[in-house]
Amino acid sequence: MTVDVVNGENVKVGTVDLADGVFAGPVRRELIWESVVRQNAAERRGTHMTKNRALVAGSGRKPWRQKGTGRARVGEVRNPLWRKGGTVFGPQPRSYAYTLPRKVERGALRSALAAKLQAGAVIVVDELKAAEIKTKPVAELLRRLGAAGGRTLVVDRALDENFARSARNVAGVTLALSGRVTARDVMDTTRIIATKAAVERLQEVLG
Repeated sequence: MTVDVVNGENVKVGTVDLADGVFAGPVRRELIWESVVRQNAAERRGTHMTKNRALVAGSGRKPWRQKGTGRARVGEVRNPLWRKGGTVFGPQPRSYAYTLPRKVERGALRSALAAKLQAGAVIVVDELKAAEIKTKPVAELLRRLGAAGGRTLVVDRALDENFARSARNVAGVTLALSGRVTARDVMDTTRIIATKAAVERLQEVLG
């Protein structure tokens, strides 16, 4: 598969060959789902907490003697059976992060890229650079490349500092390195603008 490479003026300046195994394979939605759920879980804060019998306020003294009162035996007022007592097996601070096999993550990214390419939502440019840190010229550059509305993912092998600092102020634009992009990044976007170097790097890793 061959895709056109354009410059900042959206004029064709060459082509790049895309590996069928990376960009033209089957779209396995179950892999994409697993990768997205894994990334969402890793971002959960997990700060929920309830107090157990060791943390609630109250005395540890036995309220009354064990036998002879006619009442049920009880050891302390903080026991879980009493009102304002501790909670048994309540939620505690934890991390929801987990890992998936590397083949699953790479397969999900291949499927996501193939889905976007089939939808015609991928633009390959020769390079993305800015002479100075200014939002307006970078916003116009992205608009010429088709990032007028919706969410746009910009992928480069190594982001130009001036371009990155200018593009981060553009609404709906997300920047990502080719070595750090995930299936969720690809699917949660309307259009992908990737440099030729980024595409070649993705083919090296996913091929």
